[in-house]
Amino acid sequence: MQRYILMLSFFISSFSYGQATIEAEHENFFRFGAKAGVNVNKFQGQSYKKGFSYNFQAGAFLQFNLNKRFGVQPEVNFVQASSELTKDASDISDDLFGGGDQHKAKLNYLEIPVLLNVNVGESRRVKLQAGPAYGFLLKQKVDSLAANKEIYKKSEWSIMGGLWIQLPVIHLGARYKYGLTDINNKAVTGSKESWKNQSIQIFLGVTI
Repeated sequence: MQRYILMLSFFISSFSYGQATIEAEHENFFRFGAKAGVNVNKFQGQSYKKGFSYNFQAGAFLQFNLNKRFGVQPEVNFVQASSELTKDASDISDDLFGGGDQHKAKLNYLEIPVLLNVNVGESRRVKLQAGPAYGFLLKQKVDSLAANKEIYKKSEWSIMGGLWIQLPVIHLGARYKYGLTDINNKAVTGSKESWKNQSIQIFLGVTI
């Protein structure tokens, strides 16, 4: 009986120590950092081939920890996205392409998300993130265009949600982004299709 009492006392002490360690974790009101990773994206629309493309993304962020539960995180990111247009003439206007074989699109965005951070449980190491993002198109390149036309709109709005694991210096995370804006520049393409950008962003970085 005494042995079981000692074991129970040990487990209670260990649990209390763990709780004290979690509660003793301190997180500064203001932090900042940088991150880089992969942007796994696809363009949703009849004119695009199915499947995801793998591209680069990198950026910097500010982190404002308002209290033990909530925080705000604005970011500025460079994000690349790409996809391949179908060669079916019924999906895209004939005058967009000059008969070339390459119908691949590559876009570079300056993306500015503003995310709400919500700490999961007592620890401040695991955060759920959600919020809007504004993307400004820096450059667009589409192979085999018959002329130098801009078939994508210059900006887009999207929403993001994901998971952020905040270690003392290193952080990592993943997000899903869903585009709200129809990025098809219909005045140029002549197509009535809706094109929207979707992606999964996976990243690793440092926080100071």
